Amino acid sequence: MKDKVFAYIKKKYKVLPEYPWRKYDSNAVFRHADNNKWFALVMDVGRDKLGLVGSDSVAVINLKIDDMFFRDMLVKQDGIMPAYHMNKQHWITVLLDGTVPEKQIFDLLDASYMATASAKKKAKMRPAKEWIVPANPKYYDIEAAFEASDEIDWKQGSGIIKGDTVFMYVGAPVSAILYKCKVTEVDIPYDYEDKNLKITALMKIKLLKSYKRDEFTFDKLKSEYAIYAVRGPRGIPNSLSAALK
Repeated sequence: MKDKVFAYIKKKYKVLPEYPWRKYDSNAVFRHADNNKWFALVMDVGRDKLGLVGSDSVAVINLKIDDMFFRDMLVKQDGIMPAYHMNKQHWITVLLDGTVPEKQIFDLLDASYMATASAKKKAKMRPAKEWIVPANPKYYDIEAAFEASDEIDWKQGSGIIKGDTVFMYVGAPVSAILYKCKVTEVDIPYDYEDKNLKITALMKIKLLKSYKRDEFTFDKLKSEYAIYAVRGPRGIPNSLSAALK
């Protein structure tokens, strides 16, 4: 199981083990490259030190669990216990001797990876989201742009990542959602500023669907979906998401 854990981490997270202790040269640490935080510690520990029967060594993995209620449930299971030699309020020790099913170990490993990831990495790993993004026709003719190409560059909104869906709301005199797009690329360097606009990064958006001008007007967004302003990228209610599909 220990070898399977090492292989899983290498394949999914592209992280190799580090062996920081000369005295305990079989103990391996796995850490994030961007913030250096550990997300797993694999050790060989005497069973008696874990409160188990026997004095032989057993391979274990220490993992971080942020949800205290979930952690309290986990440590009641066979093969899972409060962390050995780490903060017992946030970490658990899991036996790698077959007591705990392989899938559960990998699920807990994924949870530990997320719990210790940087805010930027967590944002990139989150599930895809839907946004309404405003377009001001006074400054950019988005209708002409999509007539010329089904993929265009757009100012990257805060929090938007690759794979997200953006519904382009075209401002007055149109005042309606006209396009459904998929974000295909983000963090494209760009430097532009005038008295009305500042852009530091672009994203690419690919057209998926167009709507008639009278389908999702501002008046309809306000009266039926409680959207009273579209001044910047914003999430959308489930009811509107369903209607836009």
